[in-house]
Amino acid sequence: MSDKKNISFRLAGRDDSKVIFKALKLLADSLGQAENFKTTQKILEEAGFGENKKFTVTLAETSGTVAGICLHFPMFSTWLGTSGLYVQDVFIFEEHRNAGIGEKLLREVAKWGREQGYHYIRLAVNIENEAGARFYERLGFQHADDEQNYTLISDRFNALAGG
Repeated sequence: MSDKKNISFRLAGRDDSKVIFKALKLLADSLGQAENFKTTQKILEEAGFGENKKFTVTLAETSGTVAGICLHFPMFSTWLGTSGLYVQDVFIFEEHRNAGIGEKLLREVAKWGREQGYHYIRLAVNIENEAGARFYERLGFQHADDEQNYTLISDRFNALAGG
């Protein structure tokens, strides 16, 4: 169990890619999506910490150990006319759960985002992740039933892109 009082936050660096990869793999496993998890630690290193950075990861730490991660990246809403953050993944390691770290981590990401000039957070929750949905709703997130997510990947993406 985590020490609730000694939680710190920081932005991840390249040296954290191993623990980020581990967290994402455990997240995929916990959602029954292991077969859909295709990334590698090397891909994460390049995408998150390379020359053309694609995302940022905020880490929650307690007693010198990474307790959780939040992977996020910028987005822009043409309807709102402002920029925000898309939270792609939030994961708290099992031994650190039920200590309020997930909420504190999202609050830290929101605070950082506001300091960077962002004005909202958007995220999606796996349909089977009812506990996750309740968690986000408790924090004030609202389910948006005016949109549906669509995905274009692999061969279908290549076909649309012209081969």
